[in-house]
Amino acid sequence: MKFLDLAKVYIRSGSGGNGSVSFRREKFIEFGGPDGGDGGRGGDVRVEAVDGLNTLIDFRYQQHFFAQNGQGGMGRQRTGKDGEDILLRVPVGTEILDEDEETVLADLAELGQSVLLAKGGNGGWGNLRFKTSTNQGPRRANPGQPGVERTIWLRLKLIADVGLLGLPNAGKSTFLAATSNARPKIADYPFTTLHPNLGVVGVDGREFVVADIPGLIEGAHEGRGLGDLFLGHVERCAVLLHLVDGSSGTLLEDWRTIIDEIEAYGAGLADKPRVTVLNKIDTMDDEERAFLRDELAAVTGGEVMMMSGATGEGVTEVLRALRSHIDEGRLRGGDDTVEDASWRP
Repeated sequence: MKFLDLAKVYIRSGSGGNGSVSFRREKFIEFGGPDGGDGGRGGDVRVEAVDGLNTLIDFRYQQHFFAQNGQGGMGRQRTGKDGEDILLRVPVGTEILDEDEETVLADLAELGQSVLLAKGGNGGWGNLRFKTSTNQGPRRANPGQPGVERTIWLRLKLIADVGLLGLPNAGKSTFLAATSNARPKIADYPFTTLHPNLGVVGVDGREFVVADIPGLIEGAHEGRGLGDLFLGHVERCAVLLHLVDGSSGTLLEDWRTIIDEIEAYGAGLADKPRVTVLNKIDTMDDEERAFLRDELAAVTGGEVMMMSGATGEGVTEVLRALRSHIDEGRLRGGDDTVEDASWRP
């Protein structure tokens, strides 16, 4: 199934039905009076976060969602039928953006959350509503209110506990494949990962979700390589795992490149807890490992762990460090708030 994390959608709620102008006409009843019913209400457009979806691919093939209009009122005081609602089902973690692609209208970060996107128009009053003691034969009725028409964007941000960062071929996909049942593409050329992958990782009887995104290169925030299009998928993570390729020969430059890119991206990524790991230590001896670790630690100003995703050396210690950060993040809380996004003209 193709991965799609951004979709443009056109929505329109239903218009209300018109009120009816009608008079009672029966045998032997000379002055029946008004009996026009009200129009039905137009259908709403809602969006709900559901289980079992991890992409917005369904919205590539259908972009228009129009709720049903309300039925007009009828004689004999009959109210028109209400229009049927439209429900958009999206994956958990979907943001609803305005047409400018910047204003966040709602954030569906939890399963079952639902938001009203466009409210249906009210039905018009029939002439029965306008009957008074001085006007017992009104010949007026209200039209139904029009529906709301709107263009919105759906942007998916995957729900994960850990986000993998690193240059292309830093070993992110190898780590994910070694620690979970995920099977990302692994090869000896850059950008083998073209879309985010999720894996469920377990350590000491506890499980958490890891997100692997395509590698970043220098200038990604300006659109180079695959750009920073997928960094949004690690915005919700409790901790970032920064893998640095120990065999690259440009260790410090590689680390600085990733740090510069997440700082240029913004959205608080640079402030998130980070676990820095010297990867691919299976390609070097003990003396070289210690030298590179100390060199990297001097630049980062914090602890640097060592690991080999290929052989599994040091992987358990890294997973335990990640789990510790995740537990701390959950204790601090930080749930996203869903905003009300109902509009009227």
